This record gives sequence, structure tokens and C-alpha cells, in this order.
Amino acid sequence: MKNPIFDIDNWREIGSTLARNKTRTFLTAFGIFWGTAMLAMLWGGAEGMRGMLMRNFDGFATNLGLVAPGRTSLAYRGFNKGMRTNLTQSDLEAIRANVKEIESSSGVVISSVNVAYNTTSKSGVTARGVEENFFSIQYPVLYSGRLINQSDVKGKKKVVNIGRNIANELFGEEDPLGKFISLNGIYYQVVGVIGQTGDATIGDKNDDSVTLPENVMRSTFAMGNNLDFILFTVAKNYDPDDLKPAVMRIVKSNHTVHPEDDNAFQWMNFAELFRMVDNVFLGVSLLALFVGIGTLMAGIIGVGNIMWIIVKERTQEIGIRRAIGAKPKDIIVQVLSEGMVLTAIAGLAGIVFATIVLFVVDKGTFDEATGSAHFLLRFQHAIWIMLTFLVLGTLSGLIPSIKAMKIKPIEAIRDK
Repeated sequence: MKNPIFDIDNWREIGSTLARNKTRTFLTAFGIFWGTAMLAMLWGGAEGMRGMLMRNFDGFATNLGLVAPGRTSLAYRGFNKGMRTNLTQSDLEAIRANVKEIESSSGVVISSVNVAYNTTSKSGVTARGVEENFFSIQYPVLYSGRLINQSDVKGKKKVVNIGRNIANELFGEEDPLGKFISLNGIYYQVVGVIGQTGDATIGDKNDDSVTLPENVMRSTFAMGNNLDFILFTVAKNYDPDDLKPAVMRIVKSNHTVHPEDDNAFQWMNFAELFRMVDNVFLGVSLLALFVGIGTLMAGIIGVGNIMWIIVKERTQEIGIRRAIGAKPKDIIVQVLSEGMVLTAIAGLAGIVFATIVLFVVDKGTFDEATGSAHFLLRFQHAIWIMLTFLVLGTLSGLIPSIKAMKIKPIEAIRDK
């Protein structure tokens, strides 16, 4: 017998068999098509939803930790509980000196100011004092100019990065670089215009705030040595929570706080938040996979059913073939080929349909600032789906094909 792949008569017979009952073949093929499409769309859609959620955190380091003042919950050395604590530059320097696993860190101070340029002003603007390492923790979009750097911090220069929206309100079409703006009556030179792509903020969005050297802001705004909070990122293979005992021990020892008071200072692990998002969408992906596989199995069962019917309808034909010398493997290959062809064509159509739908959704959710949310079906996933369908489709036709092989010629010819 010729190789069935290259046997044109075999392909004609497959087409003739499937076309014999067009409605039945169409409904079975549609079940396979829809099962494939559902699995592909759910899989690609789950990844796209994750991308849309992660847009909110775009621009933030994923290994980020934060320490902020809190209130004491234990009395200590004559001080009652409920007292407000504070963080200082000395705390930050002690943390840097003793916790070597910290990669980057910055003290942050925040205040609400009135911003003015010539006759235009805006009140209630968030002013944020940071160190140069801040921009390796939260990555801004730099529209023009430069970011505050180490020279600005060490030289205590009165320079400022302004948000894009603030720049538009104060300067309109005029270039703000090099100009001087007033923050509560104190003048700072604009050295850069910044923004951000995500919605997560530290104080306020970069687009709607002004950022200046932290030591300059503390000095000019008479803030003393206090910090509103400390941000830091950790070295590779470390988690912020790994450093919590050492950091908390340092800040507690620098203040009149009970060593076991866990509420005296606030601790936030942003890395845990990112992991939670990943875990949520892992669950969503598994749910999508479960639903898709369920739909897929319904299509595969349909293939098995149609193969049973085809074998039943062709009992006499199979008997005649056996009588004139057809080998059992020839019968098996013929029946399996019909199931595989139906599965392959309908499955491929489902994947193509799902890819088009995901492409349209991805274009509809595209954002100029953050780009694509990645509503897409990865090539390896498409291959996995097709192979799974082909294997299961083949297995679903295996039992009917074995039944066909066992048909005795004399009994088949007598069959009505």
C-alpha cells in the first residue's frame, strides 16, 4: 500500500467520506474549531489582562521596599504608647552602612506647594524631595532635559524636575528648560520635564508634581532632618522581607522605641505585591486552561462519535476491503486519517480565528505610553494546542478504527 500521505486516492476518499454527511461533519468540525478558539483566546486573554494590570506599576522596580514612620504600640522608657515616630537622614545612612544587601536607596520628603512662573501659578502641587538613586527605583519618562543627579544633591543646587502637566500649565508652548519657577516663593531652575506611564504613585504622579534634591528641600522648607519615608531596592536573589529584621533593628535602636514594637515603623514589600499579581494571574491562566480544555474535550468527543458513525455506515465497505486483501493496519490508517484531517483543519481554523480576535483586542487596548498589553497567542502555545488536539483526536478515533479492523468480511457483507 502506498504511503497514505502521498496517496491522492486516499485523500479523495477522506474528502468523500467527510462530505457524505455535510451537516454532521460541519457540526463536529465546529465543535473542534470552537474548542481550539476558546482555549487559545482564554490563554492569550489571561496574559493580556495581566499586562493591563501590570501597566499600573510600570516604571517601578519589582524588588522595592519601603520604611515609613508609624505609631508606637508599646510603652518604653517612660514614653506612652501611641506616640508618632519619625525617620531621619541618620537612619538612612546607618541602613546604608550596615545592610549591604541594599542595592539602591533614597530618602523622600513630600510637601504641598504653590508653583508659579511669571503671572501663572498653581496651588496644591506635590513637591517631592529625593536623592539621585530615586530614579533607579522609580523610572520616570524623561521628555526633555535631564534628571536630578549626584552633583545636584552634593552641591545642594536649587534645581527641579517638573511634571509634564505642570510644564504645560505654567509654560504653554514655551520651553521650560533653564527657566526659574517659584515653589512657595523660593526659586528653582528647571532642568528636566518628566512623566510616568503607570498609575502607581509615590506622593503623586510625576506628570503632576515637582521633584527636587531632598537635602535642598529639607533646608529651604525648614523640614529639619526628618524624612517621610525611605525607599530601597535589594540585590539579586534577595527579597525585601529578608532585610526587614536588620533594617528594623537599626531604626528602632536610633529612636526611643521598644525593640519588639512592630507598629513603631511601617514596612511595605512591593515585591510581595508583584508576586501576588503573578499568583492571581497564574490562577486565571489555569482557570482559562481548564475551561478551554473542557471545551476542547467536547470537540474531541464529537470526533470520536463521528468516527463511530462512519465505521458503522461503512461496515459493508470495510468487509469487502478485508475480503479482497486489505490489511488491518490499512483499515486503521484510513479511519484515523479521517479523524486527523477533520481535527487538523478545524483546529487550525480555530487558532487562526483566536489569533485574529486577540490581535484586534490588543490593538484596541494599545496605549501610546505603555505600549501593548500583549493580548496574543504565543507560538509555542499554538503548537501545544494543535499537538494536543491532534493527539487526542487521533486517540478518539483509535477505538472506532480498532473496531473496524476486527470486522469479519462475511459478517460485514451480510450487515444491513
